[in-house]
Amino acid sequence: MTTDVPADLELTPLSGRTRTIAEWTTNFHLAIVAIDPFTLESSWILDTAARILGRYAEADVRIAFLVTASIEEATQFLGPLAERFLVFADPDRAAVRAFALESLPAFVHINQHHQVEAVAEGWEPEQWRDVATNLSDRMDWTVPIIPDTRDPSPFVGSPALS
Repeated sequence: MTTDVPADLELTPLSGRTRTIAEWTTNFHLAIVAIDPFTLESSWILDTAARILGRYAEADVRIAFLVTASIEEATQFLGPLAERFLVFADPDRAAVRAFALESLPAFVHINQHHQVEAVAEGWEPEQWRDVATNLSDRMDWTVPIIPDTRDPSPFVGSPALS
C-alpha cells in the first residue's frame, strides 16, 4: 500500500539547510533507514543498514539515515556513519508519522512523487529484501544480499512513536 507523504514535510540534514520532501525527491528517490538512537534494536541494525545503504551509493537514489533525535544526538549515535551518509534529524518524529511507521528500525523507499513505495519495519530480513528488490527494480540496480551472515537475528523492533 502506498502512503502519500505531504510535500511540505521538512527534513533536516545534520549539515545544510532544511528542505521539504518534495525538494529532496525532485531528482532522486530516497532510500532511508529510520532508527531510534535510544533503543537497543536500532543499535543492532547499524552495520547491516550501512551495508545495505552503501550498496546503493552509486545508484540514482539518495541514501540516508533518519534518526529520531536532535542533530547532536544523531551525530553522537552514528559516529563515523554520520560522515559517510546523508543523515536527517527527526526529533519530533514528524517524518516517522508522515511515513506511517509503527516500528523502528525501518527501511523506507520513497519515490519521486514523495510516496512511500515500499517499507519494512523491525528487522525481518525478507521484508528488507522486498524493499531492496523494489528499489533495485526501480533503479535498475543489483539487489544486496539480505540477510548476510553477519546480520542479526530477526527482531520486531521498538514502537516508532513512543
